[in-house]
Amino acid sequence: MPKLRYLNLILGDQLDAESLLFDDFDPQHDRLWMAEVSAESTEYLSSKQRTVLFLSAMRHFAEQLKTDSYPLNYWTLKDKKSSFYNALSATLKHDSFEKIRCVLPGDVRVMNEIQQCANDVDIEIEWLADQHFISHKGEFKAWLADRKQPRMEFWYRQLRKSRQILMEDDQPLGGQWNFDKDNRKSFGKKGPSKLSEPLLFEADDITKQVITDVENFLPDLYGDIETFNWPVSREQALAALKDFIQHRLKHFGDYQDAMWTDEPWLYHSRLSTCLNLKLLSPAEVIEAAEKAYIDNDAPLNAVEGFIRQILGWREYVRGLYWSYREDWLQMNALNASRNLPALYWNAETEMTCLHHSVKQVLNHGYGHHIQRLMVTGLFALLWGVKPKAIHEWYLAMYVDAVAWVEIPNTLGMSQYADGGIVGSKPYIASGAYIDRMSNYCKSCPFNPNQASGDNACPFTTLYWHFVDRHQDFLSKNPRLGMQVKNWHNKSQDEQQAISQRAEYLFRNLP
Repeated sequence: MPKLRYLNLILGDQLDAESLLFDDFDPQHDRLWMAEVSAESTEYLSSKQRTVLFLSAMRHFAEQLKTDSYPLNYWTLKDKKSSFYNALSATLKHDSFEKIRCVLPGDVRVMNEIQQCANDVDIEIEWLADQHFISHKGEFKAWLADRKQPRMEFWYRQLRKSRQILMEDDQPLGGQWNFDKDNRKSFGKKGPSKLSEPLLFEADDITKQVITDVENFLPDLYGDIETFNWPVSREQALAALKDFIQHRLKHFGDYQDAMWTDEPWLYHSRLSTCLNLKLLSPAEVIEAAEKAYIDNDAPLNAVEGFIRQILGWREYVRGLYWSYREDWLQMNALNASRNLPALYWNAETEMTCLHHSVKQVLNHGYGHHIQRLMVTGLFALLWGVKPKAIHEWYLAMYVDAVAWVEIPNTLGMSQYADGGIVGSKPYIASGAYIDRMSNYCKSCPFNPNQASGDNACPFTTLYWHFVDRHQDFLSKNPRLGMQVKNWHNKSQDEQQAISQRAEYLFRNLP
């Protein structure tokens, strides 16, 4: 059998019809390849919601490829291939190719697995640039080389200037680079108003079959699947973008940090899955938001805050992921050593904020950035959870989690395991922060203003316990040194009561 030319691999987070894989594609001599492999949900945990999202989006993309007459080799769960290595090896035993081509994966582990397979069968593999980002290949590395310590704000400003986004010549619109101080409002006692529910998508026949396959072949995954309603195609992703721009962007800025009981979506976009699966490009999302400002459909603080999440933070963490790709999982700057509490898997806790935030993840695979950073992430940080354990939970349970974005956010931003690469300080707070930004504390048996005693909020107790055990480090941080002084201003009896309450929690938390 004569050799074919290229075997073009399409991974589950590369559903991009504009990918470099399609440049110079010859259907007579090239083949496309996709694979559903069980290890990506079992050996490397993935919840039901996340697994169904990836597989449904893959199958929808595959259907479009077939409609467009692309020759495609597609392995499904029914083929029982446990890993990319197994599926790719099976393909290469059946057909002979001159070269494998693949866009750079979102996980260095997957890249290494595919590379190992190519090495073992002695076939060349070409890694193509992922063009689904604003920054170009090598651009972040060049920027990073000139800085002793990277900070997102300055990377964001460089991209704003070079791409002329929200700019007037060389100056930012509105006279300032970001409006973060305007974007920290809480809902107050009355709660959110003018809420427009996001566009939700009922499972079609393809998605229903995926759900059936997941239940049959991967029955032990965590989470629920009855509420699955994520966009899984390019058409649905575009509809979700339009819905957000029209109905929620205008209020996004003011309330992007606020939380409210039984309101999982609020004014957030739900577009991170579409971006991370490559169903939407960041450029078109940014353009739509910028147009909303130009057309007076959304205020500048909302538009800038939303664009900063994509142009600033998203591009920044991807650059950092690849800069430290071999080091992340060994990082543990705070020497955290505790196991992840069981409540992260079952939401069984009296703490209202954690119960609702974790239950939401189990039900929908979703939480917005403050729920992730200042509830689930904060508790793990204060508890002293081993960084790899909380990383594995985030990667498994959130539908938009891909290693390049999840690892720097979890190990860096949330847990400070990197010692300050991603952010300049640990993001620690007491229960008072959660009380200010939500209504969770109103129905909670614990008092956010108490650090000791039976009614003390565990967040508040553990906050001061964290300050105590890390005071040598924190005293050297200009943004947190005052908290060490506040700890020393407490009486010896109060300090002892807090320490005793913390030890009680460590022994008795279910």
